[in-house]
Amino acid sequence: MALFGTDGIRGSAGSASSLLNPQLVSAIGVATGIVFKSQAQILIGRDTRKSGVEIEQALIAGLTSVGVNVTLIGVIPTPGLAHLVLTRKADAAIMITASHNPASDNGIKIFGSNGQKIADEIELEIEHLIESNLEVKSAQRGLVTKDEHGRNEYITYLLSTISKSLSGITVVVDCAHGSASTYAPEVLKRAGAEVIVIGATPDGENINKDCGSTHLDLLAAKVLQSGADLGIAHDGDADRALLIDGRGKIVDGDALLALLALSAKQKGKLPGNKIVATVMSNLGFLKKMEKEGVIVEIAPVGDRYVLEQMLDHEIYYGGEQSGHIILRKFATTGDGILTALHILELIANGEAKAENLSEIFSSYPQVLLNIPVTNKEQVLTSAELKIATKSAESDLGNDGRILIRASGTEPLIRVMVEADTQSKADVLARKLADAVESAANA
Repeated sequence: MALFGTDGIRGSAGSASSLLNPQLVSAIGVATGIVFKSQAQILIGRDTRKSGVEIEQALIAGLTSVGVNVTLIGVIPTPGLAHLVLTRKADAAIMITASHNPASDNGIKIFGSNGQKIADEIELEIEHLIESNLEVKSAQRGLVTKDEHGRNEYITYLLSTISKSLSGITVVVDCAHGSASTYAPEVLKRAGAEVIVIGATPDGENINKDCGSTHLDLLAAKVLQSGADLGIAHDGDADRALLIDGRGKIVDGDALLALLALSAKQKGKLPGNKIVATVMSNLGFLKKMEKEGVIVEIAPVGDRYVLEQMLDHEIYYGGEQSGHIILRKFATTGDGILTALHILELIANGEAKAENLSEIFSSYPQVLLNIPVTNKEQVLTSAELKIATKSAESDLGNDGRILIRASGTEPLIRVMVEADTQSKADVLARKLADAVESAANA
């Protein structure tokens, strides 16, 4: 049973027929408890989805049945929970979230005592235990307690990572009706910024709906209409941030990473002049980093893989185009609020201008198409797709690139094409998407 993808377990939730039904979730709790041993201390946090409460209860039932003690943190950003597992010296933490997915989905991310997402081997061990249908009962059930101080502790920690007041900066923050709703506005206000808040009235069913980091039009319009310096968009669990600059242009994860890395390099605080990005990073970003003397290590998609490369090479800055930025000095996972704070500090220090953040480098026109499929591996290995890819690569030459991969969290094949012109990228991406669809229906 393959449950874990590139970012934990994710799927439909909220009913008995859902992937994340109470029986499976309870089994996940039992298996996780067995892996981390009886009397372990495990924290549980969640985003604002309605199904999160039911999943939390099912996890509690499974974990406590094998003697694990559970501490409930409540609604919190994923990176906040990763921070608390360190400060609480807990054995593990479980975050209930489906990140940027719609409210009908939910998911589970598991962190070890080091604040990092658990390794593939531990995920496999949990899956094998679930398959074995073990019903291990502890002689003593675990205890359940509530932590009332985690929110303030995390907020205080975030504020401690910057030294410059953000006074004089006006920002619009879109909280995606998710975990950021009761965190990001307060952090930004306490840091000194003038804050306009949107997408911060969660009702359990509106998370990510036409808002947040996957729907930037509303934020861009609000920035321009209000005259704000910039906008910040989070996803459902606030482990990512994308920005809108003062001219209404998108500042993606590549641009955020470039801004932070070049600032650190200028100050002599970029060890080895190295950063980590992923296979999705724009060719324009890679060429800019090369020009500036920054070495880019390339990781697979997923902030856990970015962190692995950072640890392997003693690198302190890494991230993904999607907005997961890891500032290793301060965090063990992508943290959207932390990222936004440090970009705003660059602006407050006069190191960057809010009106043209998106112009840090010239992006190659990029097209990303998501094609629903049920047989990802079959499609990726099909002769038809290989022929189409080879033809497209020949058309591009050295003036672009192609990436075709299976989503690690959804039943999709992602086709990405970069070219020297938008029209060429559009045409080639469509041809490749057609080949994917044809192979899927073969």
